[in-house]
Amino acid sequence: DHQQYELNLIDTPGHVDFTYEVSRSLAACEGALLVVDATQGVQAQTLANLRLARESNLTIIPIINKIDMTNAKIEETEREIYDLGFTNEEVIRISAKTGQNVEKCLEAIVERIPTPQGNPEKPLRALVFSSQFDAHKGVVIFVRIVDGSITFDTDLHLQFLASGVTVTPIEVGHFIPAMNRKA
Repeated sequence: DHQQYELNLIDTPGHVDFTYEVSRSLAACEGALLVVDATQGVQAQTLANLRLARESNLTIIPIINKIDMTNAKIEETEREIYDLGFTNEEVIRISAKTGQNVEKCLEAIVERIPTPQGNPEKPLRALVFSSQFDAHKGVVIFVRIVDGSITFDTDLHLQFLASGVTVTPIEVGHFIPAMNRKA
């Protein structure tokens, strides 16, 4: 439609040992791509992550990847996805390697997944969905802003509701796709 869109994508681990991390990431999203490898079909972790996405009431787009592989079982994988409650019209068959139908995947994200809701005029409310340690900056947290907005200020203090801890950030930024410092 010749419009520009900004997509914020989170890649979650597929392994069942990371259920908590996946659940936090899903809580920060409006939708999920359920990527199934055409050479392996639906796996146990696929079912676990699908359950989490459904419990979060997310719009789910089923994707069959690796359709270019000689050992791809596309029809069998499709049937497995249909058994999970998806229809033929919902499933997108792609090859991330060759780029085949990747554009259809991006179009489906824009068309099917609702835009984030929230009110920038309300007080700040955000969800921490991940973190990492940086040797120079210390703990870096990744948040999804639900309401309000945030800009860096030397008097800025943030309180974590679950723990009651208050922190003073040394930097605030956003991803486009690398983290850019925000003044």
